[in-house]
Amino acid sequence: MTFDRLPLALENGDLIWPESGRVLVLRARGDGDYAALGGERVLAVQGFAPDHDRLAARGVAVDVAAEGDFAAALVQIVKSKAETLSLVAEALAHVVPGGIVAVDGQKDEGIESILKAVKKLMPVDGTLSKAHGKLFWLTRPRTLPEALMDWVAETGETADGFVTGPGMFSPDGADQGSEVLLALVPQLSGRVADLGAGWGYLSAVLLEEQPTITAIDLIEAEFASLEAARMNVTDPRARFFWADVTGFEPEQRYDAIVSNPPFHAGRSADPALGQAFIAAAARMLKPTGQFFMVANQHLPYETTLKQHFGTGKLLAEIAGYKLYQAGKPKGARRG
Repeated sequence: MTFDRLPLALENGDLIWPESGRVLVLRARGDGDYAALGGERVLAVQGFAPDHDRLAARGVAVDVAAEGDFAAALVQIVKSKAETLSLVAEALAHVVPGGIVAVDGQKDEGIESILKAVKKLMPVDGTLSKAHGKLFWLTRPRTLPEALMDWVAETGETADGFVTGPGMFSPDGADQGSEVLLALVPQLSGRVADLGAGWGYLSAVLLEEQPTITAIDLIEAEFASLEAARMNVTDPRARFFWADVTGFEPEQRYDAIVSNPPFHAGRSADPALGQAFIAAAARMLKPTGQFFMVANQHLPYETTLKQHFGTGKLLAEIAGYKLYQAGKPKGARRG
């Protein structure tokens, strides 16, 4: 992200930022420099654990939700248009009349589409384009358009009754990769982990179908997804951890790990994410533990699996997905 668009708009005098009052930053980036927005006046809101942890480590006030009124707000857009529009609606609801709401993002993230949608409901005060992205801002009107309520993201249910929401992975129902894993994974027993558990589909089905599982830990970086998982997985054998998988340290090593890892950073495919999950799984497993991972067929994970596991095989290649089984984790410790 190129975050210098807003400071540049302030330096140019194009955007007049409030000199007092709290400032809200929605979907704040872990590497974002928010000093120009008000320093200690800033509350960063971020539900993605890696960014949340980086902000907290830097001394930025950060939470998973906002309360109260603010003099101004910045929305940093995400790849989901529905989630971004909900963030804009949230910002407008929290900012006092006459306050400023700014929205920033890259073109390949969909900033032009967001700008077009906002202009249909209310006037935009100004824009600034730079580095393949755009910043735009508007003054919060005294009365918000009724149509703005249509942007507010609400949790819903899939056809199978699972709770999901905009911005979550596969919010309309189980994805095909997860179905492949569930159809072909062998009987598991003992302590299991679900890395990148999302809204809990894998864990819910495994717990329903496999009584030999004594416990399953759902480890998920997105706070909203994990909250949905708590509603979807009610089996007492389940535990929930809001954490970055790549840095998570379990209390005990696992007998088995399953994963349908993320492979997108923004709108671009990033195999490094899945590769980091493979390394994390090897570190979390018992020496006798087994790792089962489903991935899109085109992603290059074979070399990474060989680096971190002593044994491995391709269980299936079907419907554009590969299902891997790996054992003898090289990062495992006894105990």
